Amino acid sequence: MDSPQSSPTPSSAQRTEEWFAHELAPHETALRAYLHGIVRPSDIDDLVQETYTRILRARERGPIESPRGLLFATARNAARDLFRRRAVSNAIPITEEEASCVFDEAPPVPETVSRRQESDLLASAIASLPPRCREILILRKFENLSHREIAQRLGIAEHTVEAQLTKALHRCEAYFAKHGLPPR
Repeated sequence: MDSPQSSPTPSSAQRTEEWFAHELAPHETALRAYLHGIVRPSDIDDLVQETYTRILRARERGPIESPRGLLFATARNAARDLFRRRAVSNAIPITEEEASCVFDEAPPVPETVSRRQESDLLASAIASLPPRCREILILRKFENLSHREIAQRLGIAEHTVEAQLTKALHRCEAYFAKHGLPPR
């Protein structure tokens, strides 16, 4: 007598991989663009990995209602933690410094806040683009690929790349205007 074949239940690791591939991986390009506006380019890979690690730990504790929102909030917090660690590690006790000159080389707070707000607005504008426009804009502006390289990578005509890039830039400008950012 033949026994019915039961399909194997996916392991926890397989479910996590599937969840990651479906919920987080599609947003990595936008995440990198967001981080590009707030940290050094050399820190982006580490922050992306730290962000993923924190989210996967959080998922072990229970379901996540808004993975995309948590992704960006976690990345922002990881960047803040990086800044704090650097500030602490760069601190030199005044008693150990003979001739101390006090210079604050950091940009003024209003400028820092303004840059952060502009970075957040840029990330939102990019995220609001249609998928093809967004992909082309990121490849051109953040990965510095030429129109020809983008066309080859995506299997489309260079003219299509130019048209989609123009469309993306106009939509971003409109998004900025709609959110009160004056044209430059």
